[in-house]
Amino acid sequence: MSPVLRRMQATDIPAVHQLETELFPEDAWPLAGFESELAQSDTRTYWVYEDDGAIAGYAGLCTVLPIADVQTIAISPKYQGQGLGRKLLNLMVKTAREQSALDVMLEVRFDNPTAIGLYESMGFTTIHRRARYYKGGVDALIMRLELDAEQGQEEEHTA
Repeated sequence: MSPVLRRMQATDIPAVHQLETELFPEDAWPLAGFESELAQSDTRTYWVYEDDGAIAGYAGLCTVLPIADVQTIAISPKYQGQGLGRKLLNLMVKTAREQSALDVMLEVRFDNPTAIGLYESMGFTTIHRRARYYKGGVDALIMRLELDAEQGQEEEHTA
């Protein structure tokens, strides 16, 4: 069975938080952070991949026009390399475009070349480097994808 993509529900938060702490032990969001994010449904949209009752991945987008911001994106190691992260990122970009955002922003740890490679392959460019942003003194890259009609047509062909 392959993971099913759906909107995140409040009942998913404990499992999402567990995966978050496994994947990002130093930088994990607190449980209340996910609860707060999901409660802000006017500006936030969250999704999960579920496989046989287990959370295989999750993502969240905040849109406050003219900017959409990738709040989080993560895939369980068991499911990495299957294109699920790319599908989630495509979904967030599509959602941002539907909500009339002009840019999609995100931040990523400088020491995460896999994620950086994914973002760059989708057209994100680094616009800033924040020194010692993450715990442990790791820098963050601030990346942006400018949205326009041409990119929308490109994504339809590559999605």
